[in-house]
Amino acid sequence: MTRREFREHTAKLIFIFDFYPEAEWKEQFESYADYSEIKEDREGLWQRVMALEEKKAEVDSLIDGASKKWRISRLSKTDLMLLRVAVYEIKFDSEIPDKVSVNEAVELAKIYGGDESPAFVNGVLAKFMSGEEAKEEK
Repeated sequence: MTRREFREHTAKLIFIFDFYPEAEWKEQFESYADYSEIKEDREGLWQRVMALEEKKAEVDSLIDGASKKWRISRLSKTDLMLLRVAVYEIKFDSEIPDKVSVNEAVELAKIYGGDESPAFVNGVLAKFMSGEEAKEEK
């Protein structure tokens, strides 16, 4: 599975998990993975989604601070899922260059978001590229 596919599956699962209680996440993951015919790096995908879920409150707080005019509750679920993945990568995954995370989020916003989603996602993530936000170690 390519990094883009991995990122896309992560975003979709984060989206799905918002609609289910935590007790059902593993079952939802298995159903999604079977339906999507994910054979490669299934365990890695599960670990990434769980790592993001563990940091979701912190990631959401960062997004909320960067999107001052748009609170988390007002964001489209699609934009939010893409921002969560990208902000997680920028803040907590030192193996992925920040510019790659931003570019991939914008490209996915073109596919899954509305007409203004790519510009909005890019604008919010640009605030993380200023150097003020230092990456944290895993």
